Amino acid sequence: MTEQSASGAGAVLVVGGGISGLTAALEAAEVGRDVFLIEKNPYMGGRVAQLNQYFPKLCPPSCGLEINFKRVKNNRRIRVYTMTQVKSVSGSAGSYEVTCETLPRYVNNNCTACGDCAEVCGDERVDDFNFGMGKTKAIYRPHEMSFPMKYVLDKNACSRDTLQKIKDACKYDAIDTEMEAKTFTINVGSIVWATGWNPYDPTKMTNLKYGESNAIITNMQMERLASPNGPTNGQILRPGDNAEPASFAFVQCAGSRDENHLEFCSYICCMASMKQITYIRERYPEAPIYVFYIDLRTPGKYEKFREKLMADANTHFIKGKVADIIPEGDGGTVVAEHAVTGDKVQQKVDLCVLATGMEPAIKTQASALGLEVDSNGFVVSNADKGMISAGCAKKAADVVTSAQSATAAALKAIQAAK
Repeated sequence: MTEQSASGAGAVLVVGGGISGLTAALEAAEVGRDVFLIEKNPYMGGRVAQLNQYFPKLCPPSCGLEINFKRVKNNRRIRVYTMTQVKSVSGSAGSYEVTCETLPRYVNNNCTACGDCAEVCGDERVDDFNFGMGKTKAIYRPHEMSFPMKYVLDKNACSRDTLQKIKDACKYDAIDTEMEAKTFTINVGSIVWATGWNPYDPTKMTNLKYGESNAIITNMQMERLASPNGPTNGQILRPGDNAEPASFAFVQCAGSRDENHLEFCSYICCMASMKQITYIRERYPEAPIYVFYIDLRTPGKYEKFREKLMADANTHFIKGKVADIIPEGDGGTVVAEHAVTGDKVQQKVDLCVLATGMEPAIKTQASALGLEVDSNGFVVSNADKGMISAGCAKKAADVVTSAQSATAAALKAIQAAK
C-alpha cells in the first residue's frame, strides 16, 4: 500500500462518475478549475450505463455518455480515478484534505482492450453489471462502452494456472498480478457528492418472493434484458430457462411509500415501468400486461406518454397494492385487492417485474464521512461548508433532473472552493 498526494488551489473533488458526476466535473473543469473525479466502479457512467433507454427521448446510454467520455478524456484539468473511494475527509471549505483508496485492477495502462487475455481465460465470475443474470470471464471489460477502455481482473476468481495463461497471452505486458491497493490524499477547496443510487434490496420484501423464482425480476434487470449489450442481446426472455414470456406483470412501489422500507416515492418508477411496457410491445405486440399500482406519477409532458399506453387494450392497470406473489415453475401469481372494485385479484403471469425504489448509495457511509443527510439518507448540501450534493445523492431523480442538479452543484462548488 503506497501513499501519494495531489493538490490544486481551488480544486474540486467530484465523488461519483455517473451522469451527475461527469456533468459536475466537466462544468467545473471547462471554466478553468482543476477537478479530481473518483468512481468506485472500474468504469464511468453509473446507472445510466446499465439502462436500455432513458427519457426524455428514449435514447440509448451511448447518446449521452460517449460525448461526455470524450470531453473528459480531452480535458487535461480532470484527473480520473476508478475503483476508488473516499476513506476520510478533514478540513473546511476552501481547504479540505481527502484520503482516498484505489483498489487494484491488476491491469495497467498498457492495456489496449484487445481481448487476448479473455480468450485464454477459462475461469468465470458473476456478472454484476447484468445484476447476476449470467457470467463473464474472470478478466473482463465491464461492458462494450466502458470508460476507461481497459480490462479488469478478478484475481480471486482465477486459478494460478489461469493467471499464468492470462499473463502469457498479453503482448503488451498489461497484466500485473502483484498490483496493490493505493492510498493517497487530495487537497481541494470543495467536494461534490454525486454518489448516485442503488436499487432497493428486493429480498427485504418477503411477500414479493424475489429470489424464489426466476420469473420475478427487478426493473433494472428488465433494463438489462432489453439492452442490446445485455445478457440476452436485447431479447426479453425469462432468466433461468430463457423462455419467451406470454404475459407480464409490473408491481409498482415495490418497497417505496412504505414505512417498513422506503417511506418516500422514488419518482421515476412509474415512468420506468411505462418505458418498459414499450420494450415489451416492440417484442411481444399482443402479450397481456398487468400493472398493479397505488398511484401513477407521470408529470407534465409524460401524461401523453401514459395516455397512449393506457389506451392499449392488452395493457391492464389495476389500482391496488400487491399483497403477495405466489412463485410457480412457469411464472407466478400476483395477488392484490382492487382498490376501486374491492375484488381480490389473482393474476397468473410468466414474468413479474418489481418496480424497486431508489436508495442513496452513500447512505451507510455518510455519517463516517461527516455528511449531513436527511431522514431517508440523501445528502443535504451545505454550500457554506463546501459540501454539495448532486443528482440521486441529493434526491430521487431522473436523468435530466440529475444533470441539471449537477450543473448547479458545480457552480456552488466553484464558489465554495475559492
